[in-house]
Amino acid sequence: MKKIAFLFTLLFYVTIVCGQQIDLKGVWKFKLDPEDVGVTKKWQLTDFTETLTLPGTLASNNQGYTIDKDTKWTGRIIDSTWFKSDRYAKFREKDNYKTIFWLQPNKNYVGPAWYNRAFTISKAMSDQELVLHLERVHWETTLWIDGKQIGMQNALGVPHEYNLGKLKTGNHHISIRVDNRIKNIDVGMNAHSISDHTQTNWNGIVGQLHIRAIPKITVTQIAVYPDIEKKEVRIVLQTDNKSQSSKNTNFILQASSKFTPKVHQPPSIEIREVIAPGKNKTEMVYPMGNDFYKWDEFTPFLYQLSVKMQDEHNMKEYQTSFGMRKLEISGTQFKINDRLTFLRGTLDCAVFPLTGYPPTEITEWKRIYNVVKSHGLNHVRFHSWCPPKAAFEAADELGIYIQVEGGGWTLVGGGNGFDKWIYEESDRILDTYGNHPSFILYTYGNEPDGKNQGDFLGKLVNHLKKHDNRHLYTSGAGWPDIKENEFYNAMYPRLYVWGDGLESYNNANPPSTDFDWLNITGKYKVPYISHEVGQWCAYPNFKEIDKYTGVLKAHNFEVFQETLQENKLEHLADSFLLASGKHQAMTYKADIEAALRTPGFAGFQLLGLSDFPGQGTALVGVLDAFWEEKGYISPEEFKTFSGPTVPLIRLPKMVYNNDESLDASIEIAHFGKDNIKDIVPTWNLTQVDGRIIASGNLDTQTIPLGNAHILGHIKYPLREILVPMQLKLTVQVGSNRNSWNIWVYPATSPSYEGDVHITDTLDQQAYTILEKGGKVLFSPRAGSIKKGNGGEIVMGYSPIFWNTAWTNKQPPHVMGVLVNPNHPALQLFPTDYYSDFQWWGLVTNANALKLKELGEDVEPIVRIIDDWFTNQSLGLIIEGKIGKGKIIISSADLLQNRNKRLEVTQMKKSILHYMNSVSFNPQNNFEIDKIKKLFP
Repeated sequence: MKKIAFLFTLLFYVTIVCGQQIDLKGVWKFKLDPEDVGVTKKWQLTDFTETLTLPGTLASNNQGYTIDKDTKWTGRIIDSTWFKSDRYAKFREKDNYKTIFWLQPNKNYVGPAWYNRAFTISKAMSDQELVLHLERVHWETTLWIDGKQIGMQNALGVPHEYNLGKLKTGNHHISIRVDNRIKNIDVGMNAHSISDHTQTNWNGIVGQLHIRAIPKITVTQIAVYPDIEKKEVRIVLQTDNKSQSSKNTNFILQASSKFTPKVHQPPSIEIREVIAPGKNKTEMVYPMGNDFYKWDEFTPFLYQLSVKMQDEHNMKEYQTSFGMRKLEISGTQFKINDRLTFLRGTLDCAVFPLTGYPPTEITEWKRIYNVVKSHGLNHVRFHSWCPPKAAFEAADELGIYIQVEGGGWTLVGGGNGFDKWIYEESDRILDTYGNHPSFILYTYGNEPDGKNQGDFLGKLVNHLKKHDNRHLYTSGAGWPDIKENEFYNAMYPRLYVWGDGLESYNNANPPSTDFDWLNITGKYKVPYISHEVGQWCAYPNFKEIDKYTGVLKAHNFEVFQETLQENKLEHLADSFLLASGKHQAMTYKADIEAALRTPGFAGFQLLGLSDFPGQGTALVGVLDAFWEEKGYISPEEFKTFSGPTVPLIRLPKMVYNNDESLDASIEIAHFGKDNIKDIVPTWNLTQVDGRIIASGNLDTQTIPLGNAHILGHIKYPLREILVPMQLKLTVQVGSNRNSWNIWVYPATSPSYEGDVHITDTLDQQAYTILEKGGKVLFSPRAGSIKKGNGGEIVMGYSPIFWNTAWTNKQPPHVMGVLVNPNHPALQLFPTDYYSDFQWWGLVTNANALKLKELGEDVEPIVRIIDDWFTNQSLGLIIEGKIGKGKIIISSADLLQNRNKRLEVTQMKKSILHYMNSVSFNPQNNFEIDKIKKLFP
């Protein structure tokens, strides 16, 4: 394996200028080997009949097996409802097979597949050493040339390269067996390096595909170690001398800046070395001078290093890129080039809907990273996979900090094949991509399993520190917490931790902006990055279905759309998307701001900025799976609370009476390029139409880099606000602004009860009043609706976490409310059309009404957005006629403990005001017996 690992470094760290090569892109012949008989039957000598195009995959060539009940998926399925429920029966039919677990490929194949073709060696290449280069293969390859086996490789994150030796002039036959099964090396069926949950368990060869000639003495690796203090780089050259004698060799090194305001080119240096036969290592120091450019997120300036190697016969030039970047730990935070740095990140889970495999072109990675940066983020974590070269190059050019992972989400330390492989794979990744300044963090993979995980991963981390000190290392994304970690990447500093349910921070506590996570992070002495923050769902965007024009189809979306149609709610699809999306976005805002308020915090990693279409369908992004906007929040708005400089405010609550004062501390998280000097922060309080209620200036000040920096204080009496209002509080620091909605209600106002009978029980008195043509406000206590009629639906404030199919229905089970703000019942309860903070006290003490149980086409005043797996018509507040009488049923409890919930008291007033007005003329007609059936 050492020889193979050594050869891996040839492509990415060493580019040979003007080397001869044979391009192998084009038509290949292939044959599937589902019974794994090809080796025994010597298929390496066989000329197949079927053809396809490489680079590509079986699926991209429409080859493999049709998807059906016998498909061999690579990925865990937790919820078996799809296999059993009558609701999905038609989607299990042969001609209408549609899974809901992930995007569905056109074809599937798990097993060995053989690819072969002819190629020709010219006379000029026949006396040279040859190397076969396969940029990205999934997964294990075995290579034969002219029927002779050359070797086997099983790297997931780096190219497969084979030394072919010398080949005679003329035609030759190449045969490659690609096997995408999980065998003795089990990276985990859910690992994004191989899983159908994301990029699919594809079989094929993508990216560069060629045979190239190398000289007898060649540079196999150039490792560059920048030292900013010493103004130099240490360069380690690995060479391979395949001749039988030592050679006097000159090395001429020249660095030249790229993407800089002007070209910086330190003087070249020349070193003479004797290169002995076999493997050699040469170290040298290259001075960068006083005026070198540094690399970081603000100035992603790069250098290209040319290494010319000259012996007595010829000269070859090799190139690599690097950046002058210093990465260090300062207390519990990171510094890059001595500048305090906060990682504002998102996950890349290897979701590529058009191809089912990662792009190897830099243009696509630049597009993705530009989207990331436009949302204010500076960091990407590659969840349980390592991307291709182009992803590193694009990150270098655009100034993105990346966390790379070795491809695992599995049991470690069990003594199996994976334990040895992850050492080898990690070394390969570091050797291949280590020069990239964007590459700052590394771990084995995601959420390891195994009783020996701490000991095993501690030893791995120590090994990696010694192997390459240009990066920082941790045991695993998620856990374990061990002494060897240089940073900790764990899930606890976030609003909702797996399993929290209604005990999550934002479901158990009324909305505020005055909390942070110091009680968690303050226990640690290393930088703490919060793991997979968010996971807040929005409703599917069915207009997205038409985007899936490649190998993956959104059949999961089609299933959800059909069930919505069956429940006669298709006309609300866009409204569900926008309302749930607004709720999702503001919940991400709350999560991110809590991180930014936390003193000494190192960063966060969102799950995610874009959707995750697997694991049951987790629509957790404000962007879709294509990294494109869904229409409810712009990058500019998102950046106001996630960018380098974010004004923050500490409000103890978001809902006030007008006999209180707005009392808040203003602070800032500033991780920009420089200190902000002589700035006057400002604030204002405005109505929805933009009219200013109050405003003010804070003291002139200089803002240093860091967070938890106090700018000033606001104390504003609210007594002049005489009617219910939704207001916006905005803080601005230079060009950076951030805003929060608050609500103010009159402390004293009429009760508006009039002649309305108010009850939490539909007793005989209520029935009598209705029979006589009276009015009833019925607000049952939370938990009083029968299971099957809505009682099984657990209400809460937050959006659905991840998705109910994967979490075994962790609550809440709904996605907020959809409201008509202009309904007269809400005249005294100012609201937008979605769940904002003033709905917390209403939905956290509520039932869900199944409207179908009350009749067809019941239109509620306030609708609950159901989980897309069930798509039921649900109501929170409904109105109707029962005989001569009129009733409003509020399944949000308006009667219990309302003094502690100002918004509940105000909603009750608003409803009663409506019920005593001439506008109260419900169009729904209810039968009393149907209402009775809803309750025990």
